Amino acid sequence: MDRKEKILIVDDSEINRAILTDMLESQYDIIEAENGVQALAILKTQREELSLLLLDLIMPELDGFGVLTAINEYNWINEIPVIIISAENASSQVERAYELGVIDFITRPFNTLIVQRRVVNTILIYAKQKKLISMVADQIREKEQSSNLMIEILSHIVEFRNGESGMHVVRVRTITELLLKYIIKKTDRYQISEQDISIISMASAMHDIGKISIPDEVLNKPGKLTDEEFAIMKTHSEKGAEMLKNLTLHQNEPLVKTAHDICRWHHERYDGRGYPDGLVGDAIPISAQVVALADVYDALTSKRVYKPPFSHEEAVNMILDGQCGSFNPLVLECLTDLSDILKNELDDYMPDNNKHVDMHIVANQILNYDELTASERTLHLLEHERMKYNFFADMTQEIQFEYTLSPAMVTLSNYGATKLGLDEITMNPMDDERVKKIMDPNSIKSFSEALRNTTPEDPVITFDCMINYKGEERYSRIVARSIWTPDEPPEYAGAIGKAIDIHESKIRLNNLERMASTDPLTGLLNHTYARKHILDKLTHPSKRHFAMVIFDLDHFKDANDTYGHAFGDQVLIHVAKKLSSSIRMNDIAARVGGDEFLIFLEYNTMEIEPIIHRIFDSLTDTYESFNISISMGIAETKEIGFDYDELFHAADQALYTVKRSGRGQYRFYDDSMQQMFSAISPIDYDENTDNPKQS
Repeated sequence: MDRKEKILIVDDSEINRAILTDMLESQYDIIEAENGVQALAILKTQREELSLLLLDLIMPELDGFGVLTAINEYNWINEIPVIIISAENASSQVERAYELGVIDFITRPFNTLIVQRRVVNTILIYAKQKKLISMVADQIREKEQSSNLMIEILSHIVEFRNGESGMHVVRVRTITELLLKYIIKKTDRYQISEQDISIISMASAMHDIGKISIPDEVLNKPGKLTDEEFAIMKTHSEKGAEMLKNLTLHQNEPLVKTAHDICRWHHERYDGRGYPDGLVGDAIPISAQVVALADVYDALTSKRVYKPPFSHEEAVNMILDGQCGSFNPLVLECLTDLSDILKNELDDYMPDNNKHVDMHIVANQILNYDELTASERTLHLLEHERMKYNFFADMTQEIQFEYTLSPAMVTLSNYGATKLGLDEITMNPMDDERVKKIMDPNSIKSFSEALRNTTPEDPVITFDCMINYKGEERYSRIVARSIWTPDEPPEYAGAIGKAIDIHESKIRLNNLERMASTDPLTGLLNHTYARKHILDKLTHPSKRHFAMVIFDLDHFKDANDTYGHAFGDQVLIHVAKKLSSSIRMNDIAARVGGDEFLIFLEYNTMEIEPIIHRIFDSLTDTYESFNISISMGIAETKEIGFDYDELFHAADQALYTVKRSGRGQYRFYDDSMQQMFSAISPIDYDENTDNPKQS
């Protein structure tokens, strides 16, 4: 037998309660209260069981307006519909009651048909609203799971290269969310809303995406990084911000802006000693400040290739003692206050049991937001999820799609619609001529059959075909997952997936490789990648003649001290351009670090001297008011052999000889330099001043 809906009748008149009970008890369970005090007591204990409240206005102890005021204070008004039953029909009374959230008025004397119809309608309306809440909650949960999955995929790409566990970004997100929620309780200084917290927490997962561009040997080096390697590592914050800045769509979306700020500035420090921009204090966005602390805490408490994990207590003490950089005192205070909670949250965290706020609670809370109607609230939530979905689709630069069988419809991501020249939503795609021009009918038929031949247990397929991208056919790969109904037996209902332009994907990988291999200031190869290319030449079976050249700028420190580091950077860029135009196509040029450069040349026995002389003369130049003079050392394989380190060391010895002889010239390595270096340690040379140290 179906359970009856339950109605609470509140009226001080026993006969009025009896009349209403007689009208309704055949269809509903009735509870009665003779005044507002009794009504509130019942609401506190049985609120979730009630489907409707029939409320009189004029009562002793606590009248109907007092009950309505209390219901609003407890935020029950959106859970239980209220109909006023009263002989009072003055416009002021009616207006006040509506302002307090009542649904309808029933005036005495009661008409049975009117009472029954209004009660039925009100209960049905609220039942539909509760169903809508449940549907919205389910959609929010499903979309959030998709967004979280995309976050984990993107962040795992970085973490896989970095040798970290997949939990780093999840833990950083958890810590970020805890700190932000505590900050808004503690102060209104930063004007952070609940939506801001959601966006910042999600964007925190992107904080290290720039590490994609860092060479493996630097990223995963087990020991301490050299100054040169650390300089390469530091570029990841700028690279990550640049990736986000170069997104063609959604530049004004809050998620994109927040992710950019976090990527660029999560290594800034409150005292201005961070990088890349040396921001001080609250010039650093609060989002980046909090993620920075979360990142440092998790790095300390997690195992890394270069260290074992510290305990929670050790990590907190190290941060508070300033051993890990300078942080906002307010954020440190929040860390101290949350220390025990933070430890418990991270200890108890289970990847399959994410402790996000229950979506049904979220949906109900949203209904209390007076500025939005129910329909507007639904659209607002779905638009927020659409924004996140499209952001991640743009980040991956893949054509993402969703296909439903009933109604027959394809929904594309913004990027996908732009790439294919279609609308975001296409009805009856199998009959659409535009779709047939993009993918030929035979391929569509084969793809559809492949999806229908999957099972709920094995739903994923990979399908290769030609796709027409605005008039240009490209070989592409579609990865899709079929969707099945929960019926028994399940029925095919559609699919979700992505299409990848294989040619364009290779170009993106090549661009990433280029970013990882070049010096960010000069555009020349960095030392790591130059070494790889040189080793390929040195280990080639045909032993040809090669020369290793190392040079640096004389008195370069004067340029920085006199005109500033920005001017010094421009000098280095100028030298790099001159160098690039002076070498031949097969020569290798790289920036070793600071003002030191490397050239690797192939030559015939009679050619090397003129080549070196020409390059040396081209680099001796003037940039604005600064005279560029260089010192250069050269080592040849015919003298040293084909070992990279020995060749580099010999060229460095020749360069050192030039510096001791007065600079501004070039020298080839010979045996006398080896004898000289056996007596003189390289530590005698002061790299900061360009002068030998006095013994």
